Amino acid sequence: MLTLVSFLVVIGVLIFVHELGHLLAAKAVDIEVPRFSIGFGPRIAGFKWGETEYVISLLPLGGYVRMAGMEDTSALEGGEDVEHAPGPRDFDAKPLWARAMVISAGVFMNFLFAILVLSGIALFFGEPLNPTTRVAVATQQLEAGSPLASIPLGAEIVSVGGQPVETWNDVAEALSTAPAGNTAISFSNAPAVEVPLPADDSSRLEMLRPLEPFTQPIIGEVSTGSPAARAGLRMGDRVISAAGTEVSTWSQFVEIVRARPEQPLELIIDRNGERLTISAVPESERELNAEMERVEIGRLGVAAQQEIVFREVGLGESIRYGVTTTWTTSTTIVTLLGDLFTGQASPRSLGGPLAIGQLSGQAARFGAETFLQWMALLSVNLAVLNLLPIPVLDGGQLLFIGVEAVRGRPLSIEQRLRLSHFGLIIVVGIMVWAITNDFLRFFGI
Repeated sequence: MLTLVSFLVVIGVLIFVHELGHLLAAKAVDIEVPRFSIGFGPRIAGFKWGETEYVISLLPLGGYVRMAGMEDTSALEGGEDVEHAPGPRDFDAKPLWARAMVISAGVFMNFLFAILVLSGIALFFGEPLNPTTRVAVATQQLEAGSPLASIPLGAEIVSVGGQPVETWNDVAEALSTAPAGNTAISFSNAPAVEVPLPADDSSRLEMLRPLEPFTQPIIGEVSTGSPAARAGLRMGDRVISAAGTEVSTWSQFVEIVRARPEQPLELIIDRNGERLTISAVPESERELNAEMERVEIGRLGVAAQQEIVFREVGLGESIRYGVTTTWTTSTTIVTLLGDLFTGQASPRSLGGPLAIGQLSGQAARFGAETFLQWMALLSVNLAVLNLLPIPVLDGGQLLFIGVEAVRGRPLSIEQRLRLSHFGLIIVVGIMVWAITNDFLRFFGI
């Protein structure tokens, strides 16, 4: 029940925030708005205030703001396809800047919501920090000749580019903001390493991806229906050895699992001081390695237990945290979407409503702070996905406006409708893909 309620709260709030952006922007430029709907399809409940009907509809996986002059796409949005005489308050009657503002307002509100939520968390709970500066390098992700390969396991970083660091957050920020070119990473117990940092943010993120905080091999999360769950692994289990190899870091454990897809894996774990032997079989996934070769990797469906502390911050620092975290999350999502498109990330990594529901329930069990962080993350996801240039999404509508600005005239209703149908097929295909992944995970396939 908690999972269902958490899912409905998360989805309902985020859809409301997004569509509220469209509504407020439309009202600001005097566009007629007959309907504001949370959900698609038939009306369940609602009321009318002024010219606008505010309703909750049957299917809770989206929403729409029905604006006069956009009846060519209204059927796709769940509204009724009705005739409408052109008027001065129609969407298409407004200048390009006004229409672009209305279309982008939903995405803007999702970004703003994430910033406000994350800033509020930092202000009232404190800024979450990973207190370690000890480093582990995921060697399976390294490109040939990478200078990161020379960093010893567990080395403690003391400065990046001459800038002192005290937490892993400091390390990440220093690496992301350092000027392009050779940057020295200094350690308390190892020789310094010169790292050639690219100027491009995406290239820099990709290069630094193997650099991870040193994490104890303690299981913090077990996915429902995963090989780990079927084997009996639990939260709090410490991995002592895997496949006969002693394990001292989470990265080592991950490497061993990845190397054994569909192979029996013997684990020795410590559970509350008692040593147990557990056998698990990692499921197989395909991904591209650094040489762009397709390889099979193993997956157990577990996540590490993270040590997090909180630092008290003022209003200015909390806002900075909200903005930087939203920006970092956005760039990460864009990178992951690119990896999905190029095949560098597994298609199985895409989750749908069941995954969102499960994770929403887990976040709720960890408390208000974790639940709000999860909601902010999803809000950023919703914003980025809506910017994709796919007709029926906000990005597709902005593309239509851009084409009109270049051509000097809009696309015809017939052209927009055909493109919208094509976009709808793409969106439905992505949803089917995500939901299929959900069911495969649920049944342990």
